[in-house]
Order: sequence, then C-alpha cells, then structure tokens
Amino acid sequence: MGSVSNFRKSLARGALGAVSGLLAGYAALAVAELVASLVRPQAGPVTVVGGAAIDRTPAAVKDFAIRTFGENDKLVLQLGILATLGLLGIVLGIVSLRYRRAGAAGVLLFGVIGAAASLTRPDSGGVADALPSVAGALAGAAILYFLAGKLTSGPTSAESGTDGWSRRGFLVAASVTGLAATGAGALGRTLTGRRGQGAVASRTAVELPAPASPAQPLPKGVQLKAEGISAFTTPNKDFYRVDTALVVPKVDADTWRLRIRGKGVTRPRTYTFQELLERPLIERDITLTCVSNEVGGPYIGHARWLGVRLADLLRECGVKPPSRGGKADQLVARSVDGMTLGSPVEDVMDGRDAILAVGMNGEPLPFEHGFPVRMLVPGLYGYVSACKWIEDIELTTFDSYDAYWVKRKWARKAPIKTQARIDTPKPFARPAAGTVTVAGVAWAQHRGIRRVEVRIDDGPWQDADLAPQATVDTWRQWSYPWKTTPGGHNLTVRATDGTGEVQTEQRTRTIPDGASGWHSVFVTAG
Repeated sequence: MGSVSNFRKSLARGALGAVSGLLAGYAALAVAELVASLVRPQAGPVTVVGGAAIDRTPAAVKDFAIRTFGENDKLVLQLGILATLGLLGIVLGIVSLRYRRAGAAGVLLFGVIGAAASLTRPDSGGVADALPSVAGALAGAAILYFLAGKLTSGPTSAESGTDGWSRRGFLVAASVTGLAATGAGALGRTLTGRRGQGAVASRTAVELPAPASPAQPLPKGVQLKAEGISAFTTPNKDFYRVDTALVVPKVDADTWRLRIRGKGVTRPRTYTFQELLERPLIERDITLTCVSNEVGGPYIGHARWLGVRLADLLRECGVKPPSRGGKADQLVARSVDGMTLGSPVEDVMDGRDAILAVGMNGEPLPFEHGFPVRMLVPGLYGYVSACKWIEDIELTTFDSYDAYWVKRKWARKAPIKTQARIDTPKPFARPAAGTVTVAGVAWAQHRGIRRVEVRIDDGPWQDADLAPQATVDTWRQWSYPWKTTPGGHNLTVRATDGTGEVQTEQRTRTIPDGASGWHSVFVTAG
C-alpha cells in the first residue's frame, strides 16, 4: 500500500510540476505581449517566431499549408507554436522538480530563440524587437524557479513532495501567478489596441476624391444569373487574403510616406498620402490572382480600384523603361512588414493600368488589403505585383537583387496564366435529370478571354455562352446548358485568351510560376 501511495503522491507532484511549467510559459507570453505593446505588436515572440518559420519554410510546404488550411494557415501556425510551447513548458516544469536551475535555463533558452528570430525578420526594428522575448523569458524563468521551489521545499517534501504547507503555498502562488499573467496580457492587448487607434482614425477620416478617370460602367449582363456562380465583383469582406503578415499592420495614413529611389532615378521623391489623394486618380476594374491558386482554386477576386498611375510617379522621378534606355529593369516594392516584391519595370510602364491603389470597391483600402496604399499591376501574379502596405520603391535590376519569394525558388517574372473554373455544379453534386447549367469564370488578365469550351466526359468540346467582357484585365463569366444523361459524368472546361492561345492541358504545380491545366468536376446526374 505504501508504494501505491508514494506513486500517487509522485504522480500528483509531477502534475503540479507540469502546471508550474504551463503557468511559467503563460506568464512569459503575457509579459512579452505587454512589452511588445510598448515596442511594437509585431515584436511579440509568437509573431517573430512564426514569421521566422514562414521565412524558412520551403515553397512546397508553404503551398501545402495554403492548399490545406486556406486563409487559416496563419492561425494554424500560431496555434501550433502555442501548442509546442505548452508541451515544452510541461516538460520543463517536470524537469524543474529535480533540477530547478535547468528548468529555468530552458525557459531562458526559448527567450534567446525568440530574440534571435526578431533580429532576423525582414522588418526587424533592431535590438528593441528582442526586448519582448527577453523580458518574457526572464519573467517565465523566475516564475518557474519560484513555483518549483514551492514543490521542493517544506518539512515533509522529501517524503511526500506535496504534503504540508508546500502544496498550499504552491496553489496560492500559482493562483496569483495566473491572475497576474492574465492582467499583464489584458493590459498588453489594451495598449496594442490603443496604438492602432490612430491608424483606424486616419482611415475613418479618409474621403476618397472622385476619380479624374472613372471606370467604364460594367456591361449589362456581366453577372450571369446562374445559381452558384461567383459574384463578378468580390465584396471586400470576401476578397481572398494571402500574405505572410501574422499581425496585420495598422499604418497611420497621416504619418505614412512613400519613397522612390534607386538606379535611374534622377529625382528621388517622397510622397505623403494626402499628396497622392490630391493627384488625378484613376478608377479601374482589375481582377487579382494569387500564384498559389491551384487549378479551380479560390484565390482570385475582382474589385474596382481607385489610385494613382504608378508610371506617372516613376516618370516624375526620371525613370525610363529599359526599352527607352532605362538603367533599371526591376522595381522592388517594400512593405512596412519587410516584404519585398519585384516587378518588371517594362510591364509597369508599358501603358497598362499599374496603380498605387488607395480605394477598393468605393471605400478606403481595408487594413487586411493594404491600407493606406498598395500596388497593383494587371496581368501579373500578386507575389510580383501587388505589394500591400507599401512604403518604398527601389529601382534596380533582376541580376542584382532577388525579392522575397524569388529567394524561395519562385520565378522572377510571373504573367498570369489562362485559366477557367467551374463554379457550378460543385464536385460530387447530384443534379436532377434535365437541363443543368454548367457555369463559372475564366481569366487571362491583360489579354482577356475570347472563348470558353466545355466537354462532357470524353465527348467533343462545346462552346459555352460568354457574358460580356468588362475589360481585358477582368475575369469573364460563362455558362453552358447541359442536357444530362443518368450516371456519373466528368465535366471539363478550358479557355482561349484574347491572343488566340488555348489554355494548356498540361498540369503543373503552382511552383514556380503558377498552376496550369484544365479544371474538371465529377457529378452524378439523376
């Protein structure tokens, strides 16, 4: 009986040790969050470690995460980091029951890792960014050392580990620690919220001027009346978001600046947000596509954008395209979060509606989509053209600099490939017998869509009915009336772009320059 009793006491003591490790980790994160609110929210340890993980993630793994978790990939990463920290906290808490200093040193080690990660981020603010991780680790190490002491001291600890005043003392100390950590975390979140109030207020105060060059009205019938088809214009709240920012930057438009500099820039300039608003603005319908969009995937959306012609700003700064003797063939756009995107100067200045956007679907850009200013270049995948939260433009060459994703094996130049997608019927649907409307969207930005064809099983290609095309920079809707026959059927679609080139059947991955191949769905007709 004595051995059973001792086992139970040891088990209870180990469980309390695990609790002490969890509390120490919780307190460390809370203190780090509080300090980060005073430094900058992006310096929090979960954010910097998560960002460092994204920076070092192979392209194939990143592509898998987006394909598997969609826009929840960042949440999954953060939860994974927290779960890992929790497990390590449990281990260190148990270790500290016999080796208090070793347990505390383990917590300090994770602080060092967080500090190192903060200094290697593209948007690193220097030594200050390491402070949250260091402060959190010191607090966590001290708390673990203290709580472990409550479990390893007392007149009867050698016999029972948790008998006598040590258990009561531990429970009191643990409760106080938990309450204090919760208070610190709450204060940190409050201060972080206040830091963003200026940015929120600056966005609320924005009154977008009328465009000097308004977009043409959308043609009648551009939105087909087919149940299940995508909306032609994507509401801002539904617009896809793919980026590496674990914390969405809240940039104050009143203090925001854009610098243009670099090779071939004879007149470097810095622009304020108000100066951009006072310029002649253009309004354009542009469909954006992410290079991570699989065949038939959801990472595409259409909006009406308001902004300044980027080519006009570049010319003011003395920039010439390579075809006219310009020294730079790459425009590197830098975001406030350190992201870099490289665009061909020739494409930006060839007459297409490349813009620095300030408005999206009639309102200032949402923070998630780049407020106060983002870049757009029709016809190029977002990773080489659509810099959010932009603050710096450097003219350089492709030979001398590789942007963020190019360093990770993505292509330097990435024109959008011709694609078509079946929106309805959905995969594995069971449509009733009769005539079923097969419908969807097709896109080949800056080339337009000339034709869409549908094939049932291995039958001949049949022309689909096309909705009017808004512009060559937008997607186009299509539909096909299919007279069903009972049984399972494979429906396939392909498009032909405005140059007459037919979409390729060859399937490729999204890496390195976008997916290709025909989209198909399997359905069973009644």
